[in-house]
Amino acid sequence: QVQVVESGGGLVQPGGSLRLSCAASGSISRVYAMGWYRQAPGKQRELVAAITSGGSTNYADSVKGRFIISRDSAKNTVILEMRSLKPEDTAVYYCNGRIRITIGLESDYWGQGTQVTVSS
Repeated sequence: QVQVVESGGGLVQPGGSLRLSCAASGSISRVYAMGWYRQAPGKQRELVAAITSGGSTNYADSVKGRFIISRDSAKNTVILEMRSLKPEDTAVYYCNGRIRITIGLESDYWGQGTQVTVSS
């Protein structure tokens, strides 16, 4: 069994900052890319930021320069530092990990989501 658990969401004023954390645990052989996605009401889930096992990063245009993704591969954790938050960043944020359980068996695992609300 593999678990992916997020933490750190909440309510913040426009211009504020939040830090999201995600940890993968369980019967893990290897974690490949990890990323953060978000889904706002009435919209499709979208990629926010991703980071490979080698540390290469990718960001949505809407968050470039404001969000930073990082990971601790030894602990199977990924962090999303969010700054200069805008009301349009309001969404449920989901952590995703591409995880190998054993050779030849890998899948995408998702967390339960954490709510981020940006409002005055």
